[in-house]
Amino acid sequence: MLEWLVYILVLVGVFFLFIAAIGVVRMPDLYNRMHATSKAGTLGVGLILVAVAVFYQELSVAARALSTLAFIVLTAPVAAHALGRAAYLSGVKPCEDTYIDELAGHYQANHKLESVDTEATQRRI
Repeated sequence: MLEWLVYILVLVGVFFLFIAAIGVVRMPDLYNRMHATSKAGTLGVGLILVAVAVFYQELSVAARALSTLAFIVLTAPVAAHALGRAAYLSGVKPCEDTYIDELAGHYQANHKLESVDTEATQRRI
């Protein structure tokens, strides 16, 4: 019975990794590709690591697998955000279907975020 749980976890994890791979090929721009890989890839790798922990049933293996899972869950969104911000500041344009660019006009030439309402910020300080 436990083997079936491992098979299901690995199969679902591989499915999500496959979805991430399709997202890299099919998405129109960098930002959508990063979204597909960071979400689906994290979930896929996470499920496979949980399957490893369940399959071996040893404390040392489970601790390593779950600590690796925690590291991936904590760092993948941060890395995707940093890459997306660097791409935006480098001038990588979103696809034509992106109607609203919420960051347009908010960054100075030195890449520091400008406040939209500086007077309200000054009053709060």
